[in-house]
Amino acid sequence: MSVEIEVKNVTKIFGKQISKAKKMASQEASKEEILAKTGATVGVDQASFKINRGELFVIMGLSGSGKSTMLRMINQLIPVTSGQILVEGKDLTKLGKKELIEFRREKMSMVFQNFALLPHYTILDNVAFGLELQGIEKNERLKKAKKALKIVGLSGYGTQYPSQLSGGMQQRVGLARALASNTQILLMDEAFSALDPLNRKEMQDELLKIQSDLNKTIVFISHDLNEALKLGDHIMIMRNGMVVQTGTPEEILTNPANDYVEKFIEEVDRTRVLTASNVMINPATVNIEKSGPRTALREMQANNTSSIYVVDNQRHFIGWADASDVSNLIRKGSKDLKSVLMRNVPVAHPDTPLNELLSEVSTTQIPLAVLDEDSHLKGIIVRGAVLAALAGDEVE
Repeated sequence: MSVEIEVKNVTKIFGKQISKAKKMASQEASKEEILAKTGATVGVDQASFKINRGELFVIMGLSGSGKSTMLRMINQLIPVTSGQILVEGKDLTKLGKKELIEFRREKMSMVFQNFALLPHYTILDNVAFGLELQGIEKNERLKKAKKALKIVGLSGYGTQYPSQLSGGMQQRVGLARALASNTQILLMDEAFSALDPLNRKEMQDELLKIQSDLNKTIVFISHDLNEALKLGDHIMIMRNGMVVQTGTPEEILTNPANDYVEKFIEEVDRTRVLTASNVMINPATVNIEKSGPRTALREMQANNTSSIYVVDNQRHFIGWADASDVSNLIRKGSKDLKSVLMRNVPVAHPDTPLNELLSEVSTTQIPLAVLDEDSHLKGIIVRGAVLAALAGDEVE
């Protein structure tokens, strides 16, 4: 996967005495100390990270963490004090004003929290507005605007006005306007935070669907960890202008970088983020094409378990056998392990969210077999591993 955006050692300081403030920041002085001694405010302090092409990257933190400042530096609406912003290898901090405007027009679109719709324009004209500023011919821009409205599920609303739409629908219009420009990069600044919970969930689902279809590179700002965990391929947590941790949702949840992140995630519903792959363990297995009942029983004894999972040479799941059934086979002198296999066992896909598995895990007597699309056995899920994950313990 290629890197689309790379941020290198970026610092942003607002106010006067910037050189003094920058020196103090490099000496790890706090934002409060720097403000008191220089009158300058450190917005972002030595931030470095990479965003891959086609991923949804969430920057999150509390108010004052620097997340929105960081987003606006990515497209240079706010110039950096120091550092580099590389997009497709081009350093935006080195571009002149005209070059920067042209680069934004071709590569980036932005979706704001407050919708930013023109009240006296129809929905279709609002979506086409950015294209109008680019000087695109009317028929062409309206054609692109209609296509964008269809993508966000608003076909047929083009002749209405913003005041006639709900907040959620207005935000869809804002998203459609960004999509109409057909840029690869979408910058979304707290885009859903003004919506009520139901509309917010709908827009989150809509964004994930659009991302699945269009494979944009999306940088999404949020102060809501549950939203970040739902949307993000990677999440970057900021505090006091600094990057605290960057990782996948699972990495953030299972391996917090410090006490701040640990406290940040303590109220998170882990069942919505963790998947079968996060809680599965390696089972005792035997190869049906190479092993018989005696080998199966020895494996169970060695692993201190009362059951065995049976696979073929390619590790396709064949079935499950109980120790008592295997012992009976041995007593009978039979070598036909297949004859005692249970094939109808509960299964899960590695990406299945834990909250969809809890009911079955709590009631089944047999651990769930985790199988991929080709029925390869990836692991099993036992009740103890699920309870450990919910408690925040690492699954061994």
